Amino acid sequence: MLAAVRQQFIVDEVNRIGAVKVDELTRVLSVSDMTVRRDLDALARRGLLSKVYGGAVALGRSSTDEPGFERKSARAQIEKEAIGTVASELVEPGGAIAITAGTTTWTVARYLVNIPNLTIVTNSIRILQVLQEHDRTDLTVILTGGVRTPSDAFVGPLAVAAIRSLHVDLVIMGVHGLDLEAGLTTPNLLEAETNRAFVASAKRLVVVADHTKFGVVGLGQIAPLSSVDTLITDDRIDRQARDALSQAVPGLVLAPVEEHHAEEEHHAEHMP
Repeated sequence: MLAAVRQQFIVDEVNRIGAVKVDELTRVLSVSDMTVRRDLDALARRGLLSKVYGGAVALGRSSTDEPGFERKSARAQIEKEAIGTVASELVEPGGAIAITAGTTTWTVARYLVNIPNLTIVTNSIRILQVLQEHDRTDLTVILTGGVRTPSDAFVGPLAVAAIRSLHVDLVIMGVHGLDLEAGLTTPNLLEAETNRAFVASAKRLVVVADHTKFGVVGLGQIAPLSSVDTLITDDRIDRQARDALSQAVPGLVLAPVEEHHAEEEHHAEHMP
């Protein structure tokens, strides 16, 4: 395959899903790791993408770009479903938990609807809607106020004040970026402040982030990786990143993407 064709494919993928990984490109393009890295270097010099640890992201995504909910929900859908299944298994009946806004956490919320006697605090309109679809008398949902973001989150002083008055067993948090040095980040400074309040309110911090989030750095830091008790990502993350994260956080859980996908297909085939 000609270099120009490879590089156009890479640019198209970055623009379509927001990020690409070196190991995935070597598999899809059937070229060496070195060839992919040279292509990424060339594209970065031309200003067509931004290189990050283990891959590349769309320009702007590394600092202040904040996509809307619909755009973000189209990314890494299978990975998010696998993560949602695993994350829901950490929630005990009768618990009080917090769920931050985001498309990954929205997916997790869909797997919580069958867990009895829950109290859930959230700053997400979308998560509230998911939980309200089920007529349950044993489910209490507390929605914070605040300023609405492009991803349908409530942030700012009102949200922070509400969160600081509460104490929960754990917080399930989605992030824009996950980096060894920068930690957990978001492009929205008010959201960073709001999420820091969530971290302070919880006994345990569980972060849910698919493999494309690794190496991405947003403008505002939420917390360092040392604050994370459990990180749930998918098993498509490359080995180098996996090894680095296993050293940085106490609990690293890899959600099996292909296994989850196979179960979904089996279920769909046997539906009446």
